[in-house]
Amino acid sequence: MEVFSGRPRGPERHPPVGGSRARRASLLDLHSAAGQVFLLQVVIVVLLVVAAVGAMALQAASDALQQGRRESIIAAESFASAPGVAEALQSPDPTAVLQPRAEAARKRAGVDFVIAMNTDGIRYTYPYPREIGKKFVGTIEPALKGRTVVEQAGGPPLPAGRGTDVQAVVPVTDSHGKVVGLVSAGITVRNVAGLWMPQLPIILGSGVAALALAVTGTTLVSRRLRRQTYGMAPVELAELYRHHDAVLHAVREGVLITDADGRLLLANDEATRLLGLPADVRGRLMRELGLPEPITRLLSSPEAVTDEVRLVGDRLLAVNKRPTYPQAGSEGSVVTLRDTTELAAVSGRAEVARERLKLLYEAGVGIGTTLDVERTAQELADVAVPQFADLVTVDLLEAVLRGWEPTAEGWRQLRRAAIGGEQRMVPVYPLGEVITFSRRTPQMRSLQERRVVLEEDLRQAHGWREQDPERAGKALECGLRSLVAVPLRARNVPLGVANFYRTVDSPAFEPEDLTFAEELAARAAVAIDNARRFTREHAMAVTLQRSLLPRRQPEQDALEVAWRYMPAEAGVGGDWFDVIPLPGARVALVMGDVVGHGLHAAATMGRLRTAVHNFSTLDLPVDEVLGNLDDLVVRMDNEENTDDAGEGQEGEGVTGATCLYAVYDPVTEACTMARAGHPEPVVVRPDGTVTCPDVPASAPLGLGGYPFETVELSLPEGSQLVLYTDGLVEDRTHDIDVGMERLRRALGGSGGRTPEETCQAVIDSLKPSHSSDDIALLTARTRRFPRSDVAMWDVPPDPAVVPSVRARCRETLLEWGLEEAAFATELIVSELVTNAVRYGSPPVGVRLLHGRSLICEVSDGSGTSPRMRRAATTDEGGRGLFLVAQFAQRWGTRYTTHGKVIWAEQLLHDGASAASGLAPVDFLLDQFDDPGL
Repeated sequence: MEVFSGRPRGPERHPPVGGSRARRASLLDLHSAAGQVFLLQVVIVVLLVVAAVGAMALQAASDALQQGRRESIIAAESFASAPGVAEALQSPDPTAVLQPRAEAARKRAGVDFVIAMNTDGIRYTYPYPREIGKKFVGTIEPALKGRTVVEQAGGPPLPAGRGTDVQAVVPVTDSHGKVVGLVSAGITVRNVAGLWMPQLPIILGSGVAALALAVTGTTLVSRRLRRQTYGMAPVELAELYRHHDAVLHAVREGVLITDADGRLLLANDEATRLLGLPADVRGRLMRELGLPEPITRLLSSPEAVTDEVRLVGDRLLAVNKRPTYPQAGSEGSVVTLRDTTELAAVSGRAEVARERLKLLYEAGVGIGTTLDVERTAQELADVAVPQFADLVTVDLLEAVLRGWEPTAEGWRQLRRAAIGGEQRMVPVYPLGEVITFSRRTPQMRSLQERRVVLEEDLRQAHGWREQDPERAGKALECGLRSLVAVPLRARNVPLGVANFYRTVDSPAFEPEDLTFAEELAARAAVAIDNARRFTREHAMAVTLQRSLLPRRQPEQDALEVAWRYMPAEAGVGGDWFDVIPLPGARVALVMGDVVGHGLHAAATMGRLRTAVHNFSTLDLPVDEVLGNLDDLVVRMDNEENTDDAGEGQEGEGVTGATCLYAVYDPVTEACTMARAGHPEPVVVRPDGTVTCPDVPASAPLGLGGYPFETVELSLPEGSQLVLYTDGLVEDRTHDIDVGMERLRRALGGSGGRTPEETCQAVIDSLKPSHSSDDIALLTARTRRFPRSDVAMWDVPPDPAVVPSVRARCRETLLEWGLEEAAFATELIVSELVTNAVRYGSPPVGVRLLHGRSLICEVSDGSGTSPRMRRAATTDEGGRGLFLVAQFAQRWGTRYTTHGKVIWAEQLLHDGASAASGLAPVDFLLDQFDDPGL
């Protein structure tokens, strides 16, 4: 039987007939075997020719060099032993004697030079007379010792021209054997080409003959190979074999070739594996291989088969069978086998992988939708049920839920943050419960070992059962089967553990499920850590914001105040408010809002609030306070927008702020206010009428150069002044006009409410479900200073009236029951009135206010401000303000449109001035004069 290759059978191929051109083309083709053999032969012949020529040249040069050495020695020794040479060297003029003899000897000997020299190497003779008297170039030391020296050297130009200079140096001795001089003879070895050039044609002819034989032999071998390979080159044959072997043994299908008798001619590796064939199966009958009867009968039959499935062992094989070369009459068969069992398994794994990828996509979309830690944990539990697990619990460290940085000390106590699945069927720890895990539990092992822990059978999980034996027993009775505990880690920081459970209705977890569980937990851990960090930053910002806002109400008699502050869900902003007591029983109300959110806005708010306090302490007018605040915001913007400011900061400057500043005087019931880009206030009259006073709207802070207009309102006692930020009335869902209308409705009928009740009513009505901006609300109900506690009178500009003013002051204090404060008050009023009369201008007035403290005010029409100084012993004045400062707790100056007011405040304790226990006046004056103070 003949076995053919995979190439289709066709007519016999013959070598191409194309004459010498085709043969030459074949020989010159270096990709063919003939061309490569021919090239190798050419290289060998060329190398042999070159080697022969080189050897001949080297041999000729060596012979010429040896001949030159002999001739130079003979010439030198002949001249040195010639009669009279030794005597000539010792004569007064050796050159005159020896130069003609040396030239004659040189020409007779055929050498290039004969040099006679003294023992110092100075030449006496040379073919060129100009070189006589110069130093000999060569080695003379051995010759001085009586030896002959032969060397190759270079020296002055020689008659023979260029070449290799071979020279011999011999000694010249006198009759006593003493060396009296030296003689050197040399010859130049010229081109030796003439020695080997006659043999060159013979060498080249041999090379040409060898090349001709190589061409002839290569051509004959190439023609014979083409006839035997049907015109295919050996490279093509090798490539065809490699392809045949690679396809046959690397294909994922089994291949069998049988003959008509059912003998196995060929079986590739895959067929051997699928059928479990032994190693020595070639040439054996199929029925002798021990295969199952159905597959044996199928492989032995001559019928063609298409995709017929047969069971062989635990594999389902799809069999295809076709005759070999049916058009040529061959009766063999080619059988292919395909393992459909593995294909089904691969299809199943692909489907599982597709479902897992889909679940991971859902996890990426569904986990981390909010920045709430517990909500994110619940999203992880909801995503994993029921596609991956039947029950999921997420336990987080307490520090994570609070937004703190977790530490290893708190690992054993975790709080149940989320539960997913049918928890009513399986008893588990409820939400919010703190669980103390033992060290042998899968949860604690996963945290400590930083890896996924698999419990395929919870009945054998002793550590899990020891945690709570009673609860574990009930869970097993309810059908709990296996567990995968995955540590939740982000940025190499432990956050908690996720527990995936399966019941007996689902297959137990396998090692292949661990990678997916770890990937799912890793995505959730990043979202949980982001939520934790947001919680921490939000808590820090809220803490900073609240620390910068008023913590308690200041002591004052003018207003009854209540406030509310609610930070936004996404972060705090720059809203602030303040209640600042001022001299004269007045109170300043401040409401402001810095543009932006976060720590930068909160810090900027703190700076502005401090600045407002400082400006209020100076008792500046309302518009000047806003003007100074505007300059401060401009400077802050310029500082933070400089080139050397740090990049990547949360804020790129303040970029603006709004503020409303109001001052209420309970004595006059007047309220002076101005607003810089802030929403206008709302006034609730005592009868419940809600109005919006027409407070001029000025430019926001930070624009610079714009004036601020003020307005003065009369607020009867019991009126409520409501200040707020835009977060209360403005929202994405509606315009500010809608919010203002809702605020008016919420304030309707608030005339009889307390400020606390009013604040709560407004918040209940207007607070949004999800606040995107901070909300600050301040409600102040006015009080009128009792007329009976106010005393005021005009003072003539005469120093003589000061005693009468003191007497009237004493009478007033006696009416108020402040006898113990009379002395200090008389002294303060006396000093202030004296200064006003002496240094001020009319009109001069005095006002006493009796409230939480006793306030003495002296006004005059001058705009100059007094100052306290140290008076010398010889000075007649300069001690009055010092005494005022000693007897009053506070004192200062405020300016009005008609002049100034100097005030002094004394704190009262049960009707007595706190300054009554101070040292006597004389003692204070003595101390004031003491230069050591």
